Amino acid sequence: MSAVALDDLAGSLRVRPGTAVPGSLLSTRRDWSARLAPGQPVSALPGLVGSLFSLCGQAHRLCSQLAIDAAMPGLMPVPAETAERLRLETAQEHVRRIGLDWPRLLAPGDTAVVAAACAALPGCPVLTPPMEAPWPATADWLEREWLHMPPARWLHAWQACGADWLDDWSRRQAGWLPALVRAARSLDGGPALDPGRALRPHASAPALRRLATSLTAQAGFGLAPQVDGTCAHTGSWSRLHDPMDLPLTPWSLLGSRLAELVRLCLPDAPGQGSQWLSWGACASGPRQGLAWVEMARGLLVHQLEVAPDDAGAVGVVPRVRACRVLAPTEWNFHPAGEVAQRLGALDPQQPQAGAVGLLMAAFDPCVPFHLDAEAATSASTEPEADHA
Repeated sequence: MSAVALDDLAGSLRVRPGTAVPGSLLSTRRDWSARLAPGQPVSALPGLVGSLFSLCGQAHRLCSQLAIDAAMPGLMPVPAETAERLRLETAQEHVRRIGLDWPRLLAPGDTAVVAAACAALPGCPVLTPPMEAPWPATADWLEREWLHMPPARWLHAWQACGADWLDDWSRRQAGWLPALVRAARSLDGGPALDPGRALRPHASAPALRRLATSLTAQAGFGLAPQVDGTCAHTGSWSRLHDPMDLPLTPWSLLGSRLAELVRLCLPDAPGQGSQWLSWGACASGPRQGLAWVEMARGLLVHQLEVAPDDAGAVGVVPRVRACRVLAPTEWNFHPAGEVAQRLGALDPQQPQAGAVGLLMAAFDPCVPFHLDAEAATSASTEPEADHA
């Protein structure tokens, strides 16, 4: 399938730096799950959403299965080792995005950086399962290839000092990744993220009920979500197990993503390993289930309604009445959201490709983006074949 056809199917983002919100960021994303899922057997839903969102397919499958179990307990039990599966896909996605996207977005045209980044990826143990326990080997790989120091010590310094540590590390260490992070700091701008807008509805039952009501009652909510009338942001910095207490700008979000990869590779303990990412589900009404998982790009939510006619009767195949998917991209790239506001604040008279590249590396949309023809054009915006 051609890149144009993929763009049309998956949607894309049109970026217009220096244009007032909502014109700074236009999305052609479509809600395929809401269109294609109704009438399908409930048992087929995880495979369907996994194929529609192939870039994070395992997270979508898991979230769908959790929603099914909440809507109709016993129909499709929660898969074994859910936490470990989520941990594996999230770590894999971080490695791919850092190793493939960051050089393209933060150092466009620098073939040496791209070559160095790509050369290390085949040796990353977490990308070459099956392995019984890829985590110690992946931590060793991180120390040798990317961090150039023990991962646990890197994480401790990040937790204590945040962006100051990221800057210090990038200046002290050799290698393509520290150099890339160091050079990207000059692209940073704007205020730190508002911690009050970090997306955490899974922190309380009332917040989950409000989210379920919005998904059910508000047409188009899944493509332009808000919390109490305001836009939220989500990512590795908004996890339930780690309140956002360090000031984070787009540049320092790079450190947040790297820190999460380190956490996932460390041995299981509170706040690390398979105990880091949160997930869960609840019944949100009769034959309705709401599920959430923390995945690479942020908080993913699925809501399922099972058709009521003879649901559960012997010999009757339960079918989907409605399926609503709320992906991290819709929060971060809302037309009036965090990225759109920062794009609108850029100076249209200055080169914009670098600043746009940093925003995309930091907030990580799951679809390709395109700069307007009049905007800076040095950043590569070619979509990856597996974007969806």
